[in-house]
Amino acid sequence: NTVEAEEDKCVKFESGLRPDIKQLIGFSEIRDFPTLMSKARICDEDDKAKTSYYKAMNDRKGKGQDRGKPYDNRRKGNGSGERKQGNGNCNKCGEGGHMSYDCPKKGDKCFNCGQF
Repeated sequence: NTVEAEEDKCVKFESGLRPDIKQLIGFSEIRDFPTLMSKARICDEDDKAKTSYYKAMNDRKGKGQDRGKPYDNRRKGNGSGERKQGNGNCNKCGEGGHMSYDCPKKGDKCFNCGQF
């Protein structure tokens, strides 16, 4: 009779668990009440730790109101979805008549002084 009472107690306890914990523990069919309580507590603590970890990671990413948007508001274009047209000059040396990949100047330009 005590074995049946223990099993009934476990089944009743399982039915009151959160669905995520019930799913993790339910397949084990634990019929020892102290063990069942211990496993449920461990699952709950793991879930709380996981939640606080991801919350901390999200808080570290940024607190701006644009956080989580799949686009960058700071780089608004012309709104038509087209690429920005350049002035026809080389991006490497600044001269016209060729593009940066065809630039006759060898080497890279200094960002500070602009010389090659």
